[in-house]
Amino acid sequence: MPFTYEYPRPAITVDCVIFGLDKEQVLKVLLIRRAAEPFAGRWAFPGGFVQMDEGLEAAALRELEEETGIRDVFIEQLFTFGQPARDPRGRVVSVAYYALVNLDQHPVKAATDAEDVGWFGIDQLPQLAFDHQEIFETAIARLRAKVRYQPIGFELLPEKFTLSQLQKLYEIVLGVRQLNKRNFRKRILKMDVLNEVGKQSGVAHRPATLYSFDKERYQLHFKNRHKDLLKRGVDFEI
Repeated sequence: MPFTYEYPRPAITVDCVIFGLDKEQVLKVLLIRRAAEPFAGRWAFPGGFVQMDEGLEAAALRELEEETGIRDVFIEQLFTFGQPARDPRGRVVSVAYYALVNLDQHPVKAATDAEDVGWFGIDQLPQLAFDHQEIFETAIARLRAKVRYQPIGFELLPEKFTLSQLQKLYEIVLGVRQLNKRNFRKRILKMDVLNEVGKQSGVAHRPATLYSFDKERYQLHFKNRHKDLLKRGVDFEI
């Protein structure tokens, strides 16, 4: 016989903050326009209620695919948001996740209870539903902190990239005007996680060297607890 609790239980939802970089190297975040109340017509992060028979991450991935068409992404738990008045429908606790994706590899299409879906520059967000502005601020702070000591930024780039593209990415994510080029390249190459894969072609200027991220080598360094791996990373003084 199932046990019956004598106190009310809050509902659990999940929200997904998906960051992407477009061809103009603008950092964007994925939003859906809600089709139903509350906040019908307002933009929000993809998400929804957790079903009784599924885990939190499974629910986040399901909602993300159902509302935007995005699938097969690695998501990481961000934070739990549980202010009593955060949802007008009642006592609702949300577990937020975040991910970094390459926009070209993940076309989006609105579905289920999403009226529309789109990418918005992080400096041009519309008014968001619920407490999603707070969720966004938590996510961008986490991204800016983590990118300084782990190579998560490579998820936003094409498979082959130049060091100039990589530096521009870090400047965008960190919100700085310009990092020292020589210092950046020295630190990045010293991490020993990049492979040279050729030269640019079809460019008017001198072709730059192309690189790819060696995920297996990074994981090996991390597994072996390379004593300077993180310290030698991109923990720049800003």
